[in-house]
Amino acid sequence: MTTDTYAPLAVVTGASTGIGRALAAEFVEHDFDVVIAADEAAIHEAAAELGRGGRTVTPVQVDLATAAGVEELARVVRDQGRPVDAVALNAGVGVNGPFHESSLEAELNLVDLNVRSTVHLAKLLLPDMVARGAGRILITSSIAAVAPGPYHSTYAASKAFVHSFAEGIREELKDTGVTVTSLMPGPTETEFFSRADMEDTKIGQMENKDDAATVAHDGFEALMAGRSSVVAGSFSNRIQAELGTHLPDALATPLLARMTKPRD
Repeated sequence: MTTDTYAPLAVVTGASTGIGRALAAEFVEHDFDVVIAADEAAIHEAAAELGRGGRTVTPVQVDLATAAGVEELARVVRDQGRPVDAVALNAGVGVNGPFHESSLEAELNLVDLNVRSTVHLAKLLLPDMVARGAGRILITSSIAAVAPGPYHSTYAASKAFVHSFAEGIREELKDTGVTVTSLMPGPTETEFFSRADMEDTKIGQMENKDDAATVAHDGFEALMAGRSSVVAGSFSNRIQAELGTHLPDALATPLLARMTKPRD
């Protein structure tokens, strides 16, 4: 049997809940088989739900903040015995509060997951795409990438890194048939804010956060169109991204601090 008889294959990280889960649903709805990964048992429940549509959904419960977790996911992907058509590098966490008071372990875990695993997994999966002359990569950044992020400084810096990384390798790959897209959501209704201990911030308490399915749809459409980046969700996100890009940091930073500073 040749690979031509298979549906296209996508890989989605951070897919147990939130934007990653919604991205996996987008792929399934567009007739992809999907390998989905997260560090919690809920990834198996997500796979069962997504698989009801008739596509093959393979769950991988691994800690992508570790090199061993990334290597294990790559092994499972290779074991599918077929080319990878699309990758959504979405796994990420946040840490809120003054940097000098936060846990060093939590901050380094954030760097390992948001930054290191993105680079590591891209390094493992991208060469085969280039060799084949086809493939699509979506990297979840954030509108937080375009300005300093007081009280979640490591998170904002990690998103600035992956956005720059996406833009850089996109240029390198422009003649290979492989595209790279940076997905830049704003505040989205997911478990991110509770996990990042941001529920007592103004941004965490916003009532008009974007829906994860809307963000994922915008990201999927941009990925399939081969766009360089997309500010997903509401129009206000695009305004904030423009302000963050063009407003001097000296003006933008104190404004952003009001949104992310813990109230206690």
